[in-house]
Amino acid sequence: MTTKPNQSATVLIIGGGLAGLTCALHLLKEGFEVTLIEKNEYPLHKVCGEYLSNEVLPYLQWLDADPQELLPVNINRLAVSSLSGQIVGCALPMGGFGLSRFALDNFLYEKTLLRDCKLIKDRVTAVVFNGDGFELATNKFGTLKADLVIGAFGKRSALDQKLSRNFIQKKSPWLAVKAHYNGVIPSDLVQLHNFAGGYCGVSAIENKQINICYLADYESFKACRNLDDFQKKVLYKNPQLRKVFEETEMIFDQPLSISQISFAKKELVCDHVLMIGDTAGLIHPLCGNGMAMAIHSAKICAELSIKYLNGQLISRKSLEQLYTTTWNANFKNRLLMGRFLSGIIRKEKLFKPIQSLLVHFPSALPLIVKMTHGKPIVCA
Repeated sequence: MTTKPNQSATVLIIGGGLAGLTCALHLLKEGFEVTLIEKNEYPLHKVCGEYLSNEVLPYLQWLDADPQELLPVNINRLAVSSLSGQIVGCALPMGGFGLSRFALDNFLYEKTLLRDCKLIKDRVTAVVFNGDGFELATNKFGTLKADLVIGAFGKRSALDQKLSRNFIQKKSPWLAVKAHYNGVIPSDLVQLHNFAGGYCGVSAIENKQINICYLADYESFKACRNLDDFQKKVLYKNPQLRKVFEETEMIFDQPLSISQISFAKKELVCDHVLMIGDTAGLIHPLCGNGMAMAIHSAKICAELSIKYLNGQLISRKSLEQLYTTTWNANFKNRLLMGRFLSGIIRKEKLFKPIQSLLVHFPSALPLIVKMTHGKPIVCA
């Protein structure tokens, strides 16, 4: 049921990625005015596995932002290979679809424009809570004020440093690389291939293209001269991965890469800023569910923010406590399972016997998949 919005409230979202745009759409749909600050232009490519679980479809359709309009690729099978190339697979319990961030983020961005979201192309350099509200310093627009600030500024940002978040103080060993390719693969299959020090996801996306995105630790990468050298010396040792690369042709001029990716626990609320998406917590890509988690976290944040702004939650403290509790109830166990699976899957001595068991007991793999996914996200 639509609530009566507090028209005097000002909501500001920092970051216009998947979580930020989704949260903005939800608040706009319920009649709130939203300012969204994003430093980049749309559309743009982002390092991402670009597979979405079908759990998000009911919610996105409720937002009048049905991704089926973009003609994504339906995916209903999973295949996992060991370092040696041995494969185990299963049907995905809920299924999903392949869709690029280039298309999806721009689609959601255009939806926010249609709903008169105030969009500012700028970079936030500081956020200060003064007891009653927030003051945000920006590069171009000076100081902005807001009653509520939502952080959706991604995996790692200069703002994390400004806010003195714990995870940013520690170095992370992870590097992620992504590019789009032309070629022929089973379109209904999401593939996960292991290599020494990491794993690589392969799946079809819209326009008959293929997204290949891998995560590697610096220890395995540092002996190589560049990404191409790493690909040939490390990734090609998995015969399944070698086959994928040799039978496809990269569309990008060069791959996109990001470093210092942290899977450590993050504060969900920092200096009264509510964190959503990757800013709140990042699941290992092998779980194939990061995009769905980002969208779901945006929904949780939007619904509780609406209750707070309309006086249904008695204080900011109540909002923050309830957001933390609800977020953990939905995602804490998924993140723990992601870390556990990552620790196993990257060690051949551990993964090989488990893979052998899965070959003999294939019904176990869908159960593991379910532990990293949620139920369909619906709105009352």
